[in-house]
Amino acid sequence: MPTSIPTSLKPAQIGKCGELLVQYRLLLLGIESAPMSTDTGIDLVVYAPKLQTALTIQVKANLKAKPGGGRGKLALDWWVPEASPAQLVALVDLSTEMVWLLTHGELLSHAQQRSSGRVHFYMRTDPRPAPRKDKLPSHLHEFDHFLLSNRAQEIFGL
Repeated sequence: MPTSIPTSLKPAQIGKCGELLVQYRLLLLGIESAPMSTDTGIDLVVYAPKLQTALTIQVKANLKAKPGGGRGKLALDWWVPEASPAQLVALVDLSTEMVWLLTHGELLSHAQQRSSGRVHFYMRTDPRPAPRKDKLPSHLHEFDHFLLSNRAQEIFGL
């Protein structure tokens, strides 16, 4: 069960918590990873033993869901550079300790908005669905197949 997280965490601390949570979850699956010491758009390098290759991950973390547009329904959201050098993107919600793992291509194809070289990816957490004209998934449950626990075998060859 997730613990109560202080709302006073700084953005860098939220990011580091996200990286550590991803590393922890990967290690529980028997997958080794290491953080990068410089900020190049790659946060973790992961070794997938069965694939006998290294993969790169950019981690984006949220402390908790917040109102969309400042006053809308609660949503988790992440901004990711369109030209990220990482092969994979891990999206983290610290309040629930949930981790989603997407290839960079999947992130680009599922992102709901684009602006200034970045993509905006969000998940509404309100249980009542909101209709979308563009038919892109936008509700939390529509992304269950991207949960790390559901993707590990496919991506890492477990």
